Amino acid sequence: MPVRLIMPGYLYSYHRFRETFERNIVKYADMAATGRLNAMTAPFILRRLKRDVLSELPEKQESVIEIELEDKQKDVYAAHALMFKESIKSLADDARGKIQILAFLTRLRQLCCDPSLFLENYAGNSAKLEAALDLVSSAVQNGHKVLLFSQFTSMLAIIGKRLSEEGIEFFLLQGDTKVEDRVGLVDAFNAGSTQVFLISLKAGGTGLNLTGADIVIHYDPWWNLSVQNQATDRAHRIGQKNVVSVYKLILKNTIEEKIVTLQNRKKELFDSIIREGETDITKMTKDEILSLLE
Repeated sequence: MPVRLIMPGYLYSYHRFRETFERNIVKYADMAATGRLNAMTAPFILRRLKRDVLSELPEKQESVIEIELEDKQKDVYAAHALMFKESIKSLADDARGKIQILAFLTRLRQLCCDPSLFLENYAGNSAKLEAALDLVSSAVQNGHKVLLFSQFTSMLAIIGKRLSEEGIEFFLLQGDTKVEDRVGLVDAFNAGSTQVFLISLKAGGTGLNLTGADIVIHYDPWWNLSVQNQATDRAHRIGQKNVVSVYKLILKNTIEEKIVTLQNRKKELFDSIIREGETDITKMTKDEILSLLE
């Protein structure tokens, strides 16, 4: 940090900083330690919020849509959550173990999106898929343009197939979309009649101007909230003339609720000490990961 370069020792050695601030703030939410760190860094930090420098932007309205697990999907999720939880307990708390843990958590997230993402013979429903399709269909009927983001390109394929069956035209942007094609897709969406744009979160989360849309749907939550916010900003940016409605789809009583709780906790920490922090799954302890499955 600049303070450390300009004023060596101002924030102590790393060991003392960790014992005085980092451990107490992150682990124990010590407001006194947070206040002391804030007071020491405030003279050197100028934080300017988007609403302060872009006052001409229309309002952004964010909503969390909570969806109930139903029928077979509920049973499948509960069984896999229990199985993964028992498997995680036996893993070593090292790099290899965390790779396996990440794979387990990814499977649970896929079960929330649509169990058929990794269960080949799954013949049940997907509560979230049906909720998303209802939301998109309603938006299209009312003349809105929609950006729908998902971490899983395979999920975008499933959604795209269902939209085609319902006669709803859409564009698709993912990691293998050529750079020159992306420009054409963006221009066609902003200026044309196609009302839905399905976008891979990582491939299309930055660098695109999609102000033709006024509805943003986050189909599945990502560990780092700032990544989702950057995706939302494809629509909520200079050039936007309409209020932007943002919908986050969350399955109740699943890992998705835990991810949102984790996002909010990290955001509160960021807001309290100004600096942004990543939610890195590889840096979480086994106990912290197990708590996601409770």
